[in-house]
Amino acid sequence: MKFAICQELFEGWDWDRQCRMIAETGYTGVEVAPFTLSGPPSALTRADRDRYRSVAESHGLEIIGLHWLLAKTQGLHLTSPDAAVRRATTEYLVALGDLCADLGGSIMVFGSPPQRNLADGMTSAQGLDLAAEVFRAAMPRIGDRGVTICMEPLTPKETNFINTCAEAAELIARVEHPHFQLHQDVKAMLSEPESIPTLVHQWRDVTRHFHVNDSNLLGPGMGETDFHPILRALQETRYAGWVSVEVFDYAPGAEHIARASIQCLEQTLVDLAQ
Repeated sequence: MKFAICQELFEGWDWDRQCRMIAETGYTGVEVAPFTLSGPPSALTRADRDRYRSVAESHGLEIIGLHWLLAKTQGLHLTSPDAAVRRATTEYLVALGDLCADLGGSIMVFGSPPQRNLADGMTSAQGLDLAAEVFRAAMPRIGDRGVTICMEPLTPKETNFINTCAEAAELIARVEHPHFQLHQDVKAMLSEPESIPTLVHQWRDVTRHFHVNDSNLLGPGMGETDFHPILRALQETRYAGWVSVEVFDYAPGAEHIARASIQCLEQTLVDLAQ
């Protein structure tokens, strides 16, 4: 099982220091939030992209992809009724796809709750139509770069659009592109009526990426969730993708969170092997 960590946890650290710490802690992958880089995709030159990639590789890390795709942007929205906004969102996703591929990544996680919320009076069906339009327009170029966009269900506390794996699967069916798949997130799945192992098994055929965290917004082992049945389910379904730590409460400190999370994951694997 391959472990990565989402690096916005280390925002404010220079890139070399981030990569050195992530590698020393035991992760082999790093997942990048674009807003933490030195500029928007259009401002990052080929030399910038090569530098980020080479520094990560020098520490034995793979940049696995991007998440928080629309965070800290202006004028972008997945389900906007304004066609010009949707076109701009498509263009930005395509630019992120190029950035992801240039960094060596193959995954883009679409979470970005404020930039996907349905407007007042808009139905879920209307939102699905608009979102599918954006992704269908973006996917040919993104797929050609070898990058997969993974739609992330989020809790109703975060967004009013795509709250379950089943709803994400409906959008995936509408987009109908092999590089548009499902992302599963422990914190989000905890809000579904089915157990997480059940959801892992149920959606195994379309799940391309996996985030581990807890309902308290911290990492594995820092809350009440038992990760044994979760990792067991991933093993049973022969999940071959990355298992990436994503936290939202940074209060315990980046180093402590990174170490505690991977120690929990590694110990869980040892327990399962016994």
